[in-house]
Amino acid sequence: MTSLSIITPSYNQAAYLEATIQSVLGQDIPNLEYIVMDGGSTDGSVDIIRRYAERLAYWVSEPDSGQAEAINKGLGRATGEVVAWLNSDDVYRPGAAQAALAALAADPTLAFVFGDLESLDAAGQVFNTIRYAPYTLDDLLAFRIIGQPSVFMRRSALEKAGLLDPSYHFLLDHQLWLRLGQQGGLRYVPQVWAAARHHPAAKNTAQAGGFSTEIYRILEWAQTQPELARRIQQRPRRVQGGAHRLAARYLLDGGAPGPALQAYARALKNDPAYALKHSHRMLYALALWLGLVPRRS
Repeated sequence: MTSLSIITPSYNQAAYLEATIQSVLGQDIPNLEYIVMDGGSTDGSVDIIRRYAERLAYWVSEPDSGQAEAINKGLGRATGEVVAWLNSDDVYRPGAAQAALAALAADPTLAFVFGDLESLDAAGQVFNTIRYAPYTLDDLLAFRIIGQPSVFMRRSALEKAGLLDPSYHFLLDHQLWLRLGQQGGLRYVPQVWAAARHHPAAKNTAQAGGFSTEIYRILEWAQTQPELARRIQQRPRRVQGGAHRLAARYLLDGGAPGPALQAYARALKNDPAYALKHSHRMLYALALWLGLVPRRS
């Protein structure tokens, strides 16, 4: 039976942490190694972790430099053949780990597998389900994004690709997927495996505008990698169009409709067919910029 290691980085997320822990420990697999890396929380998180300590392979509460360092420290301790991380405000759905392990076992050439992702509000209610597709490395280069909680990685591929780059703070997972995708295949399983929580303190809500900068930084980095650069040269407009479209989305979510419209214009110029699939967001950005709809507080 394939062994699985899951790492949860945590910092002052007591409101959601117990649901995260329970969703991991509730996975129906025998060889589960669960590691919790807390960054020195002061909100009662440590008391929650202690309640589950006997079922954890390892946990610690100590200061760190951020999410990437916490995850990397946990991955460094992981011994499972398959590894994943689940942030302390997200949850797995029942059967996710079992399905992921089965998919990886069925094809030894895969570096990672991923499923669909639900979106939760602060109260834990589902308000959206994100359905992905059988993405390839070329799709990832064109900034088709995979929800991190739904990804399970083969540890041997991760060891070749390297751990998270701590200089990234927003799209550190996507940069890792691009490195992993050069070590083996990726496979989509059309099942909901996890749910990501959206709340005022979450990065995807509080710092949405910060993602756009890292999109272009990842694009610059990819052009320095021989294999990725070769792939970009084969379809530069698709890659550029995808980067601009994703940057526009985050700029709009961050309350910057003017820059978002500029990015959408660049997306239309490079990859109009794909950009037009998001015409509803373009129209919303225009209405927001013109003051026809109120800005969200």
